Amino acid sequence: MAFAQIQLFPEQASTIAPRVDAVFFYVLSLSAFFSLLIACLVIYFAIRYRRRSPKEIGAQIHGSMVLELFWTLIPLGLVMILFAWGANVYFAIARPPDDALDIYVVGRQWMWKIQHPEGQREINTLHIPVDQPVKLTMTSEDVIHSFFVPAFRTKQDAVPGRYSTTWFQATKPGTYRLFCAEYCGTEHSRMVGNVIVMKPTDYQKWLEESAEGSLALQGRKLFTKLQCITCHGATAQARAPVLEGIFNTHVPLNDGRSVLADENYLRESILQPAAKIVAGYQPIMPTFQGIIKEEELIEMIAYIKSLQRGQTPPRVEETLPPEAPPPAPAKGEKQP
Repeated sequence: MAFAQIQLFPEQASTIAPRVDAVFFYVLSLSAFFSLLIACLVIYFAIRYRRRSPKEIGAQIHGSMVLELFWTLIPLGLVMILFAWGANVYFAIARPPDDALDIYVVGRQWMWKIQHPEGQREINTLHIPVDQPVKLTMTSEDVIHSFFVPAFRTKQDAVPGRYSTTWFQATKPGTYRLFCAEYCGTEHSRMVGNVIVMKPTDYQKWLEESAEGSLALQGRKLFTKLQCITCHGATAQARAPVLEGIFNTHVPLNDGRSVLADENYLRESILQPAAKIVAGYQPIMPTFQGIIKEEELIEMIAYIKSLQRGQTPPRVEETLPPEAPPPAPAKGEKQP
């Protein structure tokens, strides 16, 4: 009765979990079969072909081409099946769907800081809707962490200095444990949390109750506060590239190369602007390394991703001054 309470494997709570488990059990079955086969053959040969007398001399044995092909091609076929199967599952994990919900995760000793597109912030807790693909864009403020949800079969490192991504689609409402699977310091074991999977209606209600202003809106405020608009205008006279619609496009560089403007490129351009200079522009942008925090960097990138044609805010000197109020009437004079 006690053994009935022991759960050998986490429950399958995502669309990818059954596929990962199938590959795992295939590898486990192959390993168990060949381990048992080799062990039995070793015992059999040790008994069958043991030396029975000190004067006994073994007979000369010539190779068999059929036998050589048999024990070469059969294992080759089995591992090629594993290669194709594993690659198929890997590509499914590595490519988030286009309609995935974007959520940003920052790891630090010893917590997970989570930001939703609508502006909700969480610590060590992630609320998501059921049956909705969720894409996580992750980084770290200090050392390497690893975002691990056993029930989803999801594990992805969060590395300082760049963004990594993973995705999953939960299939069952409930609460699932979140761990850091990379030793990250003395309190590594305390870096745990929960992923709360909710029905769509409950999730929308939670969003409405926890809204703090979207990431893009916060990024716009930071964009104007840091005077980025001074150079990144939307006119031909701009001293830096126009950012409207730049996300996920190929940007030509001064050295003749072209680079995809994804999250990592935008991050690098903000923190190390001289690393990749856009064709036709001079390296005049100052670095913001140490000036903005990881959360602010995420907000800035979210704003740049949202920028479409005609949405760049005007420079201060381009805005019309407020109209002066009419002069106060003199004493005894009637108000017009």
